[in-house]
Amino acid sequence: MTATPPDPDPARTPSLEPGGGVRPGETPPDSAQTSGLSEPQPRARRKYTPATVTGIVVIALFVLLFVAVGVLLVVDMLV
Repeated sequence: MTATPPDPDPARTPSLEPGGGVRPGETPPDSAQTSGLSEPQPRARRKYTPATVTGIVVIALFVLLFVAVGVLLVVDMLV
């Protein structure tokens, strides 16, 4: 036994125009839809991955370097 196709047969569907369009004011026929996951995804073991930690460290070093250069420029202007 074969399964029926999820989409209705266009030749036997009422209100369908040639080419598959519907008349103004008509609702298109329903077709099967599948959405979402079949199983829940497992939770991550770690909150922060090594790539995340590396990125945070690099950004923190960049900000510290930026602040240090700014402080040196201000001190140089005052002296």
